[in-house]
Amino acid sequence: MKKRRRRVHTGRKARQNKRIVILTGIVAAIASLFVVAMIVWLFIGSNNGGAELAEESVNEASVESETISGVVYVDESIVQKITSDGQRVSKALSDRPATVEMTPENTAEFANITSCNIVDSTNVKVSVTSEGIPASDDKYYYLFEMATYEDGITDKEPIDKIYKGDDTSFTVSLNKGSASSKLFSKFAVAVKKDDQYVTISHPKYITNPGACAGYNYAGMSHDSIKGLLPYPLRLNELQDLGCEYAAYNIPLSHILVTSGGIEYSYGGVTYHFNAQIINDYDNLFKRLNSMGIDVAAIILNNASTSAFPEITHPDARSGSTAPYYMFNATNESGVKALAAIGSFLANRYSGSGHGNVSMWIIANEVNARREYNYMAKTDVGTYTTAFTRAFRVFYNAIKSQNAGAKVYIPIDQRWTYNTEKTGDYDAKDVIDIFSSSISEYGNIDWGLAAHPYSFPNENTAFWKASKYVNHTESTPCITMENIEVLTNYMQKESMLDTNGNVRSIILSEIGYSSSSGEAVQAAAFAYAYTKMVKNGHIDALMLSRQVDAPEEVAALGLALGLETVGGNHKKIYNVFKYIDTDRRDEVVSFAYDIVGKTF
Repeated sequence: MKKRRRRVHTGRKARQNKRIVILTGIVAAIASLFVVAMIVWLFIGSNNGGAELAEESVNEASVESETISGVVYVDESIVQKITSDGQRVSKALSDRPATVEMTPENTAEFANITSCNIVDSTNVKVSVTSEGIPASDDKYYYLFEMATYEDGITDKEPIDKIYKGDDTSFTVSLNKGSASSKLFSKFAVAVKKDDQYVTISHPKYITNPGACAGYNYAGMSHDSIKGLLPYPLRLNELQDLGCEYAAYNIPLSHILVTSGGIEYSYGGVTYHFNAQIINDYDNLFKRLNSMGIDVAAIILNNASTSAFPEITHPDARSGSTAPYYMFNATNESGVKALAAIGSFLANRYSGSGHGNVSMWIIANEVNARREYNYMAKTDVGTYTTAFTRAFRVFYNAIKSQNAGAKVYIPIDQRWTYNTEKTGDYDAKDVIDIFSSSISEYGNIDWGLAAHPYSFPNENTAFWKASKYVNHTESTPCITMENIEVLTNYMQKESMLDTNGNVRSIILSEIGYSSSSGEAVQAAAFAYAYTKMVKNGHIDALMLSRQVDAPEEVAALGLALGLETVGGNHKKIYNVFKYIDTDRRDEVVSFAYDIVGKTF
């Protein structure tokens, strides 16, 4: 085979090739200089200097293509590409936020966690913004994870790091249900300064736990807000009464056992629930649901402090005979136990075939420290913080199973009564501190479960003038006479939910005694119910109660039922039954003379 001769160009053609090589070399050299300039700028950290150097490189790269005898030796598109890329980098460098020295005044909240959300069901995305880039030992932001009960990052190691920027984000695994779950953690951003980690953001919790839920039961559609505290042995009457809602207690002493029963593994720990009692709740909730009734379940802590010490706050384990105690979110075992209880109940009663619960109320009348949520006396801020932390654990546990569930904080009617003199707290103070703390650490859609009983409770004719009730924000008590004070307060911007709407408000306990006469009791309910409906911000009412409670009659003289213990229907029975039907006027008109007005 003939060898192909290699043609050697001389003269003009050789000079043309030489020019191509030279121009290509120039372009390569300029590109190299540009890269070197960028590296120098990044190491020096000079915004303006880096931008100027990049601009010079771009200007040098803007070389017109040389042509000889109409032949193009450097394609214009190559030069334009280099020029446009350089200009983009130059702009990015010039737009880069300035480096800012950190001071004692600006360090704690130099950066802002704008969101802390579950994404793709399995990860947590923490988004961070800042005004400028903080000066620190290196080029990284560090993400720290803190437990519910922790307030700092001392002796901790970061769980992730990213390059510093004024708008960036971390993504870490959620690990729901495992021992390393981040569902109940809060997160903070830090930098390294003088070889120490320093937090530069306020901690935030996950605010959308429903994003990893397997259920989305938000309740049935209802035409009425009417509900009751039912009597289990007379459930057949609920349909006759046209009942749409029911509230039912779940005391922890009833459902927890130390071994056997229903095993539930959560957070690396196995818990045990009383199989027979849980089966009873299954049957009850299924039956109520079958009658078109949605359930509000009230989780109450009366767990044995000897068998289950981790469930009760350390400052509530002795010193009181109160029926219920403050939940414990002060340590790992407490948080895990509360999370397991909330997760187990919400998972079971959200569509798994055991009946459904759409509303969960955490504790009873939280501001009534001595009577219903005992913890050793302390200031209202410390007390409310203890409850708030426990509430968020329950909220995230419940919502992580059922995205549609609503979770409520309950208060009594003592609004600004100066309740601390009695050893309790004013409901307004508790709600203010609770709401502020929730917003500060990541706003969530908590609801309010109010108990606007008359004050005193035996004052059935609540419409009569009282020194305890007025129509201002500073009223000592909130009853049905001035219920608008509460709903107006909840319309304040600081009280709105994550979408800027008024939160769900239910009256989970309210009632009127027939001790002073059945007609007055029936009139009180008729007037109160009418005010609830006209108010427009009450989602549900649970009247206390279907049947008189013998212990309340004996100890307090309160006969709150629609019927007596013996089963005799009181006058209020038919008023309750027909008040939201076309027979309303017929059953309500008698009350106008008693109340002194038409309504």
